[in-house]
Amino acid sequence: MQIGEYQIVKKFFRLLHGFAGALCMAAGIAAASDILVAQVAPLSGPLAPTGNGMRVGALAYFEAVNAAGGVRGSKIRLVSRDDGYKAEETVRLARAVLAESNPVAFFGIVGTGNVEALVKENVLREAGIPAIGLRSGATALVRPENNLLFFTRASYAEEIDRIVMHLSTTGQKRIAAFHQDDAFGADGLAAIDASAKRHVVEVLSRASYPKNTTQVENAVKTLAASNVQAIVMVANTAASAEFVKQYRAAGGTAQLFALSPTEAGQVAEKIGKQAAHGFAVSQVVPDPRDRGVPIVRSFLDDFAKHGPSGVEPSATMLEGYIAARTLVEGLRQAGTEPTRARLVTALQGLRNLDIGGMSIGFGGQTRSGSRYVDIAILGADGKLLR
Repeated sequence: MQIGEYQIVKKFFRLLHGFAGALCMAAGIAAASDILVAQVAPLSGPLAPTGNGMRVGALAYFEAVNAAGGVRGSKIRLVSRDDGYKAEETVRLARAVLAESNPVAFFGIVGTGNVEALVKENVLREAGIPAIGLRSGATALVRPENNLLFFTRASYAEEIDRIVMHLSTTGQKRIAAFHQDDAFGADGLAAIDASAKRHVVEVLSRASYPKNTTQVENAVKTLAASNVQAIVMVANTAASAEFVKQYRAAGGTAQLFALSPTEAGQVAEKIGKQAAHGFAVSQVVPDPRDRGVPIVRSFLDDFAKHGPSGVEPSATMLEGYIAARTLVEGLRQAGTEPTRARLVTALQGLRNLDIGGMSIGFGGQTRSGSRYVDIAILGADGKLLR
C-alpha cells in the first residue's frame, strides 16, 4: 500500500515507541548482557524517511535475531537519537550517547558531512568504536585509513561511474550536474568530472541547492536553459523530487539520473506518477520486492513479522536490514564478550560474506563493503523497473 511521507513518519515513530515499550516491559531496564547499538541520524526533517528507514530495516533483523535467542544469548538493543541531519548535532549526540549508554557500535549514521564531522572531531577514534551501515559513499570516507568506518554499500563514485558509463554507451555525451551544496555534493561533482573524463562525456553545466532545503529554483533556471541530454543529481529525496517537478514544469527535457540517497518511490509519491515517470535512480541494493533474491526474501519475511504494519518495504529499509545482518555477523565472530575492539577485528576479517545474493567484505583499498550497483527507472505506475 502506497502511503504519504507524513503517514510513513508517523508509523515509524509509532513503531519506535512500540519497540521501546516492548523492551521496557520485557526487561524493565536493559539487562547487563544486552548488546547496545547506537544510531544518530535524522529522524525528523527532510531526511527523516532515510534515518527512520535505516532504523526500521535494522530493527526487523535485530528483532528476528532476538526472537531466535539473540547473539550467544544476548539481545540486541538499538537506541536512536535525532540529529536533524545537522553535523554539529551528530557530534554532540554521539558523544552524549557514548557517555550515557556505552554502545558497542554506531549504526546507520546518515550524511557525508555528518560522518566527516565524527571523523574530524575524533569521536570514533577516541572511543575506539566502529560505525557500520553508514548512509554515505563519499571518496574521502571510504579510504582505507578510516578503519573504524564500515560501509555496506557501494561508493558514490561507483554509482556515478555506472550512470556516466550508461550515458556514454547510449550516446548521451552532453550532461549537467545538480548537487547539494556541501561535502556530499562536492564529492559527487568530483566523481562526475572524473567519470566524464574516462568515458569521454562533457559536463556542460553545474547547479546547486542549500543542504537541508528544497530550494531548487535557481538550479532549475540554470539547468533548464542548458543544452544537455542528461542531468546527474547528487541530492536527497526531498530536493530531488522538487527539482524533478520544477524542471519538468519549466520544460526541461533531459533524462534525469539520481544517486541512491534519493528514494525513487517517495519521489513518485511527492510529485505524482506522471511527473516522475522516466526518472532514473542508481541502486545499491536489490529490488526490495524481488523474492527471487535470497536476502530480499529473508528481509520480507522478517519485515512481515517485525516491521510496521501498513508500510511498504523500501530500498532504504532493505539497506538497513543488510547493514544489521553484517553487524550481527561481526558480533557473532567477536567472541563471547563482543567488545568494541573485538568487533572491529571481526568486521575487518569479513571477506566475501554471502548474505544471500550479495557479497559483503572489508579490506583492500576501500571501506566500501559492497560493489552492487544497478540502475532503475520509474515506470508509469510509480514502480521501479530494473
